[in-house]
Amino acid sequence: MKDLNRIKVVLVEKKRTSKWLSEQLGKDPATISKWCTNTSQPDLVTLTKVAALLDVDVRQLINKTKGTNSDD
Repeated sequence: MKDLNRIKVVLVEKKRTSKWLSEQLGKDPATISKWCTNTSQPDLVTLTKVAALLDVDVRQLINKTKGTNSDD
């Protein structure tokens, strides 16, 4: 399965941990771990909250796939 999100990458860029994110969201650390390994994905509402916490545009948390921009 292709990686769909970049949560782990952005956490590293922002010098934050998955534990910090789980505390901020009130989620189980195992859930955050699954998002970071792309085993499962957060819903769009949660993804928006993650983006706000990390002070990034939500699009920075999503990997581009073929056909997602007009250049393809």
